[in-house]
This record gives sequence, structure tokens and C-alpha cells, in this order.
Amino acid sequence: MRLSQFFMPTLKETPAEAQIASHRLMLRAGMVRQASAGIYSWLPLGFRVLKKIEQIVREEQDAAGAQEILMPTIQSADLWRKSGRYDDYGKEMLRITDRHEREMLFGPTNEELITDIFAQSVKSYKDLPKNLYHIQWKFRDEVRPRFGVMRGREFYMKDAYSFDIDMAAGRVAYNKMFVAYLKTYARMGLKAIPMEADTGPIGGNLSHEFIILADTGESQVFCDREILDFDVLGSGIDYADDVKVAGIVDHFTSLYARTDEKHDAAAFAAKVPEARRYEGRGIEVGHIFFFGTKYSEPLGAVVAGPDGTNVPVQMGSYGIGVSRLVGGIIEASHDENGIIWPEAVAPFKVGLINLKASDAKTTAACDQIHGKLRNAGVEVLHDDRDERAGQKFAEMDLIGLPWQLIVGPRGLENGVVELKNRASGERQELSVDAALTRLAG
Repeated sequence: MRLSQFFMPTLKETPAEAQIASHRLMLRAGMVRQASAGIYSWLPLGFRVLKKIEQIVREEQDAAGAQEILMPTIQSADLWRKSGRYDDYGKEMLRITDRHEREMLFGPTNEELITDIFAQSVKSYKDLPKNLYHIQWKFRDEVRPRFGVMRGREFYMKDAYSFDIDMAAGRVAYNKMFVAYLKTYARMGLKAIPMEADTGPIGGNLSHEFIILADTGESQVFCDREILDFDVLGSGIDYADDVKVAGIVDHFTSLYARTDEKHDAAAFAAKVPEARRYEGRGIEVGHIFFFGTKYSEPLGAVVAGPDGTNVPVQMGSYGIGVSRLVGGIIEASHDENGIIWPEAVAPFKVGLINLKASDAKTTAACDQIHGKLRNAGVEVLHDDRDERAGQKFAEMDLIGLPWQLIVGPRGLENGVVELKNRASGERQELSVDAALTRLAG
């Protein structure tokens, strides 16, 4: 993609309403624009990141045995009345009346709708277990939407729902999602800490939230460093091995992890050796729940068990804030110059910088490099504009692509280009072929 053609309206100055790093940098990098309070349009750069995160979430949900569907944003109030949540949910729910005076709502979550779908379709224990998920826009009418996509009113979310014959099978489903979340965040270059959590308006008595570490995080975090040192991606996770999956969950839940609201300094000192105590800040980016028959009973989600008796299914729900993760990753990975994207979610892998677009040889070399990178499957943003080098460097640092490939007349005369790593700042002079090999690897 040529930057001269790419829609990336960057800002030199920080908008007054941006209070935190991710909001400030997403606006300045041209990733989003506010449409109204707590509601954002996603521009090409931001949308590419959103889709990268969505795909990683999807791949791990699929690997864990969940099946993707798509439910509507607008739901019937009648379903929510059956569960008892229509009046209980409060003013965060956006209530709508259609032209026929039917009461509707813009879904803040989907427990009722998915349970109704299941109740109409599954009648026997032989069709269990099932785990269905979708990735869809949600709306919650926050009193004070702020911090950009970190606390907006409209947000993009993955929510999954498990259905099982009994509590033991339900816990197996819960464990798989627990581990899938750990792996999802690890693939994004994040350290995630699972913590016991309140169930809130979702209900149930088993719940964990997932906190990613970020110096600018909203919560103070206290945990055992063993949580941070565990190599999730190198652990050989096999979602079909229920025993191993349960063992990983038991390992994490046995270790101390609290936010400041529930932290007990005396318990922390008693349970965790001093060398393993970690204190920092973090951001919630996911929440999982097991709530048994809270929704299956009132909504008629029953199946015939092995003895022929009808029983309500045991359920859980599992949410990941996909759009919130865009902001969360920036909070966890930025510096004074801009964003530092982990490669797995970066909008492009490399920014190709033409230092002198008016020079025919330099432009020809950049065009050739651009073509070779694209042919090798490398996502590249080619800054082919006739602008000052300083502006190009500043904007590339701002948008945070993992690599910068810098091409200028002087370097080409010596047969080299410069390769910069955005995270470390390390620069190397390499031949064009060596640089291409490095980037395509």
C-alpha cells in the first residue's frame, strides 16, 4: 500500500478530549474518529488492527471447539423479560420501540438470544456439548464514556456460550475457554493474568477476568511472578486433553493474583516469596462466567438426559473485548514517540521510507522493494510521498509498525539500506537482498 493513496489522517497536536495514551495515539495516528460520545468510526489503519485481533481470537475459539455464528444487534425485550433481566439491567441498556410498538433493545450481551436459539434446536444430551460464539457490535449506554475505545458505548466483542449436560462437563468447557484466553493474549504479545471476579449482571458463581499488564492501566495488580513466567505458547496445549487443560487452569488459579480492590498485603506476603512478588498496573480485556441454569431454566433450554428425564443445560459465557484490546495493546506497548505494535497485530509489518521521492533511482529502488515485499506476502506501507524525511520518520514512529526500511540515494550508492526495529530502536545497514530476507522470514 502506498501512503500517498492510503487514508491516514494523522494529527500533529493531541486533541483536548484525549486523556490516556491509547486515546491520544489512536486519534493522532488516524486510526479512529469520534462520531458521537463513546462511538467511533474505524479508519483504515485502525480497522486493520481490529481485524488482526479478531482473527487471532477467532482462531483460538475454533481450535478450542467453539463454532462461529452471527446474532443480530437488535433483540426482543420479551426474551429479556423471561430471564428477568430486562428491568434489572438498568439504564446502560438502550431500549427501542419499533414502528409497530414492539419493544426492542440494542444488545449489551447475548445470553438470552443464544439460549433461545439453543432451546429451539437441541433436545437430547447426545447433541452435547456445544459452544457457540460470535463477534459482534454491542452497546452499553455508559454514563460517562471516556478513554476512547477503552470505555466506549459501542464496542466490538467476542462472546461465546457453552451448553453441557452437567456441572462436570460444564467445568471442562470453562477450562478450555480459560486456556484459550491465555493463549489468545500470548499470541498478541501480551502478559495476561487471570483473576477471580464478581459475576455482576451476568450471574453465576464462577468467574474470572483477564488483566493485561500496562504501566498506564486502570487497576493496581499484585501477583505471583510464576503467572508471568509461564510459557503458554510453549506449553504444548492440546484442547482435546481435558486433564492437561485442567492442570493449567489449576496452576494459574492456585497462584496469588489480585487487584487493589481485593488485595490483602498480609496474605500476599504469606503466600508469595518476596522474590516472586510482582506489583504493577493492568487493564481488563476479557471475562468468563459459569452460571449453570440461570438462563436455561427460565428460557426452556432443556434436553433429555441418558435416563430420558428432561434437565436444564449447564451454561457458561465468555467475552473478549476485541475493540477494547486495540486500546489495551497500545497502553501496554508505546513510548513518547508513538505506538509500538506487536508484529501479530500490526496493521503492516514494515514501513518502507523513500528518503528522496524526487530522485529517480531512489524511487525506482523503492518501487522494486515494494513489489518484492508484496510478492513475498509481507504487508508493507510504502511512504512514497514527497515530504521531508523528518516528517516521514516521525509519522512512522507514531503509527508504530514493527519495522522501518529506509532507502536513500547515499545508501544506495554504497549498496545498502537501513533497517530499523521500532521496539528496540536498533538500526542496521544491510544489502537490499539481506533486508528482504530478514523481513520475509
